[in-house]
Amino acid sequence: MSSDQTAPELTIRPFSALEEYEACADFQEEIWGVGFSERVSAAILMVANRIGGLAAGAFNDEGRIQGFVFGLTGVEDGDLVHWSDMLAVREGLRDQGLGTRLKHYQRDVLLTRGIRRMRWTFDPLQSRNAYVNFAKLGITSAEYIPDMYGDTGSPLHRGVGTDRLVAHWRMDSERVTGRISGECVVPSPSDVQAPGRAVSARAGSSHPEPGDPNLTLEDPSVLISIPGEIDRLAKEDMKMAVDWRQATRAAFLHYFSRGYEATELIPTGQLSHYVLSRDPSH
Repeated sequence: MSSDQTAPELTIRPFSALEEYEACADFQEEIWGVGFSERVSAAILMVANRIGGLAAGAFNDEGRIQGFVFGLTGVEDGDLVHWSDMLAVREGLRDQGLGTRLKHYQRDVLLTRGIRRMRWTFDPLQSRNAYVNFAKLGITSAEYIPDMYGDTGSPLHRGVGTDRLVAHWRMDSERVTGRISGECVVPSPSDVQAPGRAVSARAGSSHPEPGDPNLTLEDPSVLISIPGEIDRLAKEDMKMAVDWRQATRAAFLHYFSRGYEATELIPTGQLSHYVLSRDPSH
């Protein structure tokens, strides 16, 4: 997701007719491939809207779906929490801010229902998506799940697996409202010089290679570097992409277990850098 460009005029609203729910089910296979094992059926989407979840689409003037968001609401530690399970945008409309608009819509609806916490998962090696999650939406994360979805059958997940970070979105927090409004300053690339480096990079023949994870740091903040374009790297050198997965997995699991929390993702050219802090400021 990105907000660098402006998405065309679209209407975002909950699905209401059977044909719209069925179109959303078909849209999932368009995005993630035919036979996608995590496909949510029209019936489940319909039930979600009936009992407090949210299944909504972005529609053009012809009523054709251009993107959608789907999630369920439940109870975690005694509080209402919404789990945002899926968000997708049609290929020709990506990097135009529609994904962010869908998250804002989701947040607005849920806050009117008294729900203040949202969770979702994302691939920690997908730099652009992670940047939007941290810089534009204001999430934090302290939970890493190796191979969370196993083999989904989607070509997008082959080779590097389905490791995921769990986003924690405190939707009415000062941090989130500041990031959404643009009033909260996002750290700059110069800020990546200060902390210790849990995963760094060394020069490779065509792509940066991951260094061995450093699991001995005690700094208040540490960095975990990732490649800036993991999809291109995986196409050109799958072994190196897997090496990045293994190195970053080890670092995330170790530092999360020691009380660190991911608070930022800072891009710097060929690399991006997670900032993990022991005493983060929200």
